[in-house]
Amino acid sequence: MKTSMLSTILLIGIASNLDNGGVGIAYGVRKISIPFWANLVIALISCLCTALAGYFGRYIARFFSPIVGNILGTIVLVSVGLWVLWQPFRKKNDAENNMVTKILQNPEKADWDGSKSIGFWESVVLGVALAMNALAGGFDAGVTGLNIIFTALSVGVFSLIFLGGAAYLGKRYVAQKLGDRATIVAGILLILIGFHQML
Repeated sequence: MKTSMLSTILLIGIASNLDNGGVGIAYGVRKISIPFWANLVIALISCLCTALAGYFGRYIARFFSPIVGNILGTIVLVSVGLWVLWQPFRKKNDAENNMVTKILQNPEKADWDGSKSIGFWESVVLGVALAMNALAGGFDAGVTGLNIIFTALSVGVFSLIFLGGAAYLGKRYVAQKLGDRATIVAGILLILIGFHQML
């Protein structure tokens, strides 16, 4: 595998999971426990979503030339990157937001029963919410010819690391500052990856 492809796969894994860091820290602040098995469920969902989006992208790519595939991948990544960048500046209106958006804006909402520990179904919903960025990365891997399995594994491994590791950094100041910054960095990184593919 070429170094450029490997670096892109790793960057997709990182960009897809930066929000996990903010969520993990927010849980640490509120002393909400994320058991390892729950973290693993979330990582597996991200991994699966990445793979499914990747194979869908590969199927779509059959109808286009490689150049068009690169352009399509860039458009998807840049569009999702812009959407991610916009999130911290949105007016938080619970009446207008769906469950996924509410959880991303207020991660503690995933702890439905107030048990201070993420259960199985709570981890599934949280995993789906956190996998949104991974869909774009997986689709991009499919249309641009990246190794889909390695991309999915990259997303899964970084999900485990970022969510689990960040939960230990539960200082309120860090959580407040890192939450929006992680989202902004994730958006910028997705946009940069998209444009890099066109070079």
